[in-house]
Amino acid sequence: MSVIGSGAGPLSTPSGANGRPSSWAWGGAARCRPLPGAERQCGASLRPVSLHSLAMAAGSEEAPERLYELVVFGASGFTGQFVVEEVARTASGGELRGPLRWAVAGRNRNKLQEVLERAAERLGKAALGPEVGVLLCDVGDPASLAAMAKQTRVVLNCVGPYRFFGEPVVKACVENGASCIDISGEPQFLEGMYLKYNEQAAEKKAYIIGSCGFDSIPADMGVLYTRDKLKGTLTAVESFLSVESGPEGSCIHDGTWKSGVYGLADQNNLKALRRKIGYSPVPVVGAKLKKRGLVFYSQEFKQYSIPFIGSDVSVVKRSQRYLHSQLQETPVQYSAYRTAGGLGSVMKLMFAGILFLLLGKFSFGRKLLIKYPEFFSAGHFTKKGPTQEQIDGTSFTMTFFGEGYSEGQDPQNGKPNVKICTQVKGPEPGYVATSIAMVQAAVALLEDWTHLPKEGGVYSPGAAFSKTKLIDRLSKRGVEFSVISQQEVL
Repeated sequence: MSVIGSGAGPLSTPSGANGRPSSWAWGGAARCRPLPGAERQCGASLRPVSLHSLAMAAGSEEAPERLYELVVFGASGFTGQFVVEEVARTASGGELRGPLRWAVAGRNRNKLQEVLERAAERLGKAALGPEVGVLLCDVGDPASLAAMAKQTRVVLNCVGPYRFFGEPVVKACVENGASCIDISGEPQFLEGMYLKYNEQAAEKKAYIIGSCGFDSIPADMGVLYTRDKLKGTLTAVESFLSVESGPEGSCIHDGTWKSGVYGLADQNNLKALRRKIGYSPVPVVGAKLKKRGLVFYSQEFKQYSIPFIGSDVSVVKRSQRYLHSQLQETPVQYSAYRTAGGLGSVMKLMFAGILFLLLGKFSFGRKLLIKYPEFFSAGHFTKKGPTQEQIDGTSFTMTFFGEGYSEGQDPQNGKPNVKICTQVKGPEPGYVATSIAMVQAAVALLEDWTHLPKEGGVYSPGAAFSKTKLIDRLSKRGVEFSVISQQEVL
């Protein structure tokens, strides 16, 4: 049986997308091709001037024109449908330089058509425009992936868990000169792709950029925003995530849960992978950032807090390493936490966490965790995912507390003497904010190409987008960056 998965948004586990366990079989697949009659829909005969063509007109470089500027792969999955809606909204918003030619891709044409119809309905339209194509493509068929990659400039990959289904898409994109954006929060996948494909992606001028959802654009870009707003040298940041839900509560699709289970089982392999990559150490500039405890009372929020166990810390560290080694920028130390409420909530989270860690060490335990996500997560993860009412009633705030040294002060001498507080606020994080982040990352890749790293490669969001207008684009779409308190002399 051949199945295409979907993306599931990250929140409190190190995952980024929903998918199917590796025990599922993958068989024959349909080739990547337009639906009957789609040649007209895709604009094969009378194509408008493309978004990328207008962007390229401002520069001297030449690039081959492709049928589409972006393709949403895994569009019929749980998160994929939100990404499709966001692409459609962005394409019709009037803020791009030109028409956006895009397509949806997946295995089942009927489901893909239903996703497009749902997106049109959500946008109050009878149907989406003729520039939208539909491609049949299967992650288990390399030829179909190659055919998809040859037709587009950027693939938005919503098929996960990425540790099982991500590499074939990356491989197809790199080999055929297409860029790829995903919403993975799985460090082993992200860093494994760097080890295997970074040099080849550079040769092909392809940008492979992971963690472009809630994991980890708010954290990665939030640190850079905080750095840019401090008049001086930022040396350390702590972030605190708070998620607010309405009367219906909130939950997450169990695809994220599965990725967390698999990630826990693979911790030793991640350590071996990092030794193989041979990362250079990131120097500590200024006073060393002290780690908080497993549970602590936060005076800033008047509630208990715990370490955030997503991929944010590892992604931010990769960005800081790149910015220091390649652009000679001062590296920023970073720690991530999330508010947990009162003592009762903390005890409940700790019990669930201990049970997760214990069961995750054994094959039988992992099977139980995957089979009964709602029970073992105390209702935070379900097989159905959140309802629309739950999504509409949920929002997030990520608060950054930064410290550093004023202009003219040597960070290597003395204590930090300035501080700053910033925030990133947005709608429901797992699916709405994730879709906004993913799509706006793709728009930045297409429109801000002169501000990307000079060479293609495998990048974290901060490394790829630090010089682009991504933060401005996100703010316009409701993921807002702001300064809460100005710097103060300590």
